[in-house]
Amino acid sequence: MLKKIGVGFLIIVAVALIWYLFIKPSDYIINFKVVTTPGTVTQSVKSWNYDVPDSEIIAQDGLHKVVQQRHFGDSVVNYSYEAKMINDSVTQVSVGVKDLDHSLINRLTVPFQNTLFRKRSTQNVETFFEILREHLDQINIEVTGLDQTRSTFVAYVPLKGLQVEKARGMMQYYGYIGDVLLKNNVELNGPPIIEVTDWDTETDSISYNFCFPIIRSENLPISKDIKYKRLFQKEAVHAVYNGNYITSDRAWYALLEYAKNNNLEVEKKPVEIFYNNPNMGGNELDWKADIYLPLKQDSPLE
Repeated sequence: MLKKIGVGFLIIVAVALIWYLFIKPSDYIINFKVVTTPGTVTQSVKSWNYDVPDSEIIAQDGLHKVVQQRHFGDSVVNYSYEAKMINDSVTQVSVGVKDLDHSLINRLTVPFQNTLFRKRSTQNVETFFEILREHLDQINIEVTGLDQTRSTFVAYVPLKGLQVEKARGMMQYYGYIGDVLLKNNVELNGPPIIEVTDWDTETDSISYNFCFPIIRSENLPISKDIKYKRLFQKEAVHAVYNGNYITSDRAWYALLEYAKNNNLEVEKKPVEIFYNNPNMGGNELDWKADIYLPLKQDSPLE
């Protein structure tokens, strides 16, 4: 009986060693918690990556996982950031680090020695954590729940680009649209609106309309760039965002998580209303935007 127990124990140990040395996805894992959403974590990794030398994003799995590949001398190291919400406000981030060329030696030494690989991995994740924390100190998001988008007639310019380029598009066309409307005595009817018509969460690319609400008239100026239409009222989940408009998409992720937690089906077509002109500068935490994610509408019966 004891012999069988001993053999069984050895088999378990052998299987565990094989898994740890050859199958386990990473050589070293670092965990931390942060008060934000998984989408904000992965977006922040991608934003930070632009400033990291010899680094690229090589994979993404939805809004919850992104893989950063970095080069250190003769080492190619993957950092797999996986984020998961553990309650309504806190996200657990697990960073799996793997040296593609020296994996076995790392697995043999990391549990017993504070190796260069272990020190460097810890330092790099700590650097990202500090950058993420600074970013979160510069924004504020309050999800208020169900609301409605406004109905209004608008003058708009259709644009395409990356999420991070959205504010640049606003700044580029803010004065142009305003000048055309002002010169033609068009009466404004509220602050500017961005209506996202397509959002690719894998590539972070969006198609959107930069809109100026106006009072409809029979003598609207004709322009090759400016178009006109009506935005209709929609049921939506709503958040108030404060911070630089470059990162107002952080509220999109907060609304997606809210909808998921409350079993609400939403369209990934955010609507944003901006109350400040980015060209005027000022304290970014005083900048305000209302952010909406429309609820999915039932298809009409034919």
